Amino acid sequence: MTDLLPPLASLGRLRRDAPKTVAGFRRWRAIIDTDGAVPAKVKRLFVACAATMKGYRELATRELAEARAAGLTEAEAGAAIAILASVRGEGASLRFHDLFREIYPEATDPDWPDDDMIVEDGAAQANFLQYFGAMPPSLGKLFEVKPLGADAYYLMREGTLSGTALGPVYAELLLVTVLVADYSSWASVHMKGARTAGASEEAVAEAVICAVPTAGLSAWVIGATAMDA
Repeated sequence: MTDLLPPLASLGRLRRDAPKTVAGFRRWRAIIDTDGAVPAKVKRLFVACAATMKGYRELATRELAEARAAGLTEAEAGAAIAILASVRGEGASLRFHDLFREIYPEATDPDWPDDDMIVEDGAAQANFLQYFGAMPPSLGKLFEVKPLGADAYYLMREGTLSGTALGPVYAELLLVTVLVADYSSWASVHMKGARTAGASEEAVAEAVICAVPTAGLSAWVIGATAMDA
């Protein structure tokens, strides 16, 4: 296993030159590292995913290892592989899969049939309308110019939000963390989805805070703005 990156607060130079920064960072970490509206093990997974997306492998390794030590199951950690495939694509998913195999070395890739799925006529449209309330222009454009793409979007969205061991609430909140870490306004969509699935405002706030270790204070500003959108 890769040597784990030491915590920021362990740097003597930073403690000497910027004690207030260290004290503030410790408070953010206290929110992440303790059970709250979201369990600490799940929040560490959120941080690991955001760190993976930002290219901070050492930080991602530390966070996922700590999540496992806190009780995060193989199935829960593996759920991020599918979720990241939807929100950040194949490369992101494979990068996290590599990290997952390092932290869960006993995990095996099952020999599972590669069967396609049938999408009934109208299923994608009904799903989008139910989730978004109205058809987003971006998805309406898919139906207009490439209906097969609308089916693809529907299948991946459903596989992300309803088909993993994390369940809909934590899947939505993981998407919030990753999007806020990228300063994306789309985080508000998944904040709404998390609330609809049963997440509290405190849980949404904790998901936003999980972006701070990889995206700094701006992550909170972007996330809080999206919370009020």
